Formats: sequence, structure tokens, C-alpha cells
Amino acid sequence: MIGPPGLDTVQTTPEAMSEPVLQGGCLCGAIRYRFLGAASSSSTCFCKSCRRASGAPAVSWFVGKLTQLTWLAGQPTPYRSSELVIRTFCNTCGTPLSYQHRARPDDIELTTATLDQPEAMPPSEEIWLSHKVAWAVSDSRLRHFSEENPGD
Repeated sequence: MIGPPGLDTVQTTPEAMSEPVLQGGCLCGAIRYRFLGAASSSSTCFCKSCRRASGAPAVSWFVGKLTQLTWLAGQPTPYRSSELVIRTFCNTCGTPLSYQHRARPDDIELTTATLDQPEAMPPSEEIWLSHKVAWAVSDSRLRHFSEENPGD
């Protein structure tokens, strides 16, 4: 292991630059995962669906390809939160883990706070600010979108 727990590097070839390896899991430890490579985006979402699924005023997510994710221990339980969305969680402790939208079947979003080192994946934008509760804190240094980022 190189670096702090949860943030390793793997050499793909001697000539290649190392790729980040992020690890994380649920509160009780029943589910563990590894994410290999760079995320395509990282955001904090204030939408009503994320708020209710997490019981928090906002949820931070990072996005990548399904092929970048490996479940190392346990399997999360799926929950269809809408016709187009499946979220997963730990069936033992309830930790929200992932989000998949039918329109992007090769992508997966993982909850940033479940990383062993969440500091390794800071958000670059805030989305669904039109749903933000009045007392929730927003970071003025990030890009802001009333709904989804139209570029995603």
C-alpha cells in the first residue's frame, strides 16, 4: 500500500503513470469496495430524492464507470427509488452506497463520504440547488446548478 489507507496507487505498466485506487465501505464494514482510476465528476446534490434517501441536507457523489468498481466484501441491496433510478445500501447498517440512472447504464455514482479518504474526492460542483433547504450550507467556491449540470 502506498499513501494513506483507502488511497493506493497501482502501476498499470512501468511506463504508465499510476492510477488512483480508492477504497470505501459502509458503517458496519459488511460492504467494502474499490474504485480504480479517475472519476468523471464529483458533486454535492441537494435534490429532494437524495435528501430523503440519506436523511441529510445534501449528498456528495463521485461518478465513474461500472468497470472501475469492484465490490470487495458483501453486496449492497438495491432499491428502485424511481422508475429510472436504482440506489443501493447496506442491508445491515443502512449506509447509502450507490446510484444508477437508466439513461447512463455504464455509469455508477458512489457516495463520497463512504470513502476511507473522502478528502481524495472533493466536489467540483453543487447540483439541484433549486431543492436546497434554506438552512443547508452551500460552498460559494464551487460551480452551481439549479438542477443537474447540463454537461453531464
